[in-house]
Amino acid sequence: MPKTSTTRAAQGSGTIRQRKDGRWEARYTIGRDPGTGKQIQRSVYGATQAEVRKKLQQAAVDIDNGVYIEPSKLTVSQWLDIWTAEYLGSVKPRTMDSYKTTCKTHLKPELGAVKLKSLPAHTIQTLYNKLHKGTADKKGLSAKTIQNLHGVLHKALQQAVKLGYLRFNPADAIELPRVVKKEIAPFDDEQISAFLSAIKGHKWEALFLTTIFTGIRQGEVLGLTWSCVDFELGTILIDRQLQRNRTSSVYELVSTKNSKSRRLSPAPFVMAALREQRRLQAATRDLACDLWQDSGLVFTNEFGRYLTAKSVYGEYKRIVTLIDLPSARFHDLRHSYAVSALKSGDDVKTVQEALGHHTAAFTLDVYGHVTNRMKQESAARMEAFIQRVNNERPEL
Repeated sequence: MPKTSTTRAAQGSGTIRQRKDGRWEARYTIGRDPGTGKQIQRSVYGATQAEVRKKLQQAAVDIDNGVYIEPSKLTVSQWLDIWTAEYLGSVKPRTMDSYKTTCKTHLKPELGAVKLKSLPAHTIQTLYNKLHKGTADKKGLSAKTIQNLHGVLHKALQQAVKLGYLRFNPADAIELPRVVKKEIAPFDDEQISAFLSAIKGHKWEALFLTTIFTGIRQGEVLGLTWSCVDFELGTILIDRQLQRNRTSSVYELVSTKNSKSRRLSPAPFVMAALREQRRLQAATRDLACDLWQDSGLVFTNEFGRYLTAKSVYGEYKRIVTLIDLPSARFHDLRHSYAVSALKSGDDVKTVQEALGHHTAAFTLDVYGHVTNRMKQESAARMEAFIQRVNNERPEL
């Protein structure tokens, strides 16, 4: 039997009851009809009493603060503004800035005026197709960019579903363009050797060595602090990255890409390079005297401040151009580590954890060609072994 609750929400603005279909409903008053004087009531729905109580309380707060908009009258533009302002508190500053830019540049101009409750899937599909195809005077967006754009809109609409503003997410029915995976370009053994020779004695030699032999991301190596380097245990803790806030242009330490920390056990060669970096930094600090600003970072400029991604990348490009690899990206150092680790015999799970990938399946997807080649080489080695022992088998 349906339950009825007279539990009242914030400031006595509504009631909660369970409907015959098992769902919960909260009714609240948004004002009075100026003509009849009767109360104007609206409802929110949810699977549990706790869920609708939360929605009811939020509606009451919005009404009290004068920012309440009836769900039926919300436009997509208004909802995107509410979503970016109120529901992105847990995301990194750069991610938030990216979401806001996507909304402003691509979603609002085409979808903004549409009523949220009236947004059909085919309108979204038409927008994606148009942006992907491009126009005579504007190049189309890549399939990957369309997927990223879709991710933002889907998240925003899913939040509207949770709040009861939508019964379902129209973005669920969208067909996205297929992303053609780019070929990775790791250094081979000869190129790694040439790179090591080129950075010998460079002021950032330890930075480049740490990157190519641990596979950590650029932001992670730039945000590495001495407190995360344990020389006694021979480990490095990766728990943050240095990132530039696109709004304020200020560099700040934020959590890693997936917000998870990981502890690496690099080769002794890497730890030796970090010991030398600590010695060189101490000498630099003595020269700077009062101008030194202790940031606690492993890799700094001559005054103890952080290194910018732009300056490090610029120097990296100069170096790889010298060894005839002008198209090499900084991220290729990460790929080089992963391929070298797999070829050296590390299992995929170990490499996944070192790289900080979410799953081993993702690592396999990126570096599957390496493991396939390793399987073929393993089969060839086994065949050679079988032939040898078979030929040496004594005649009976």
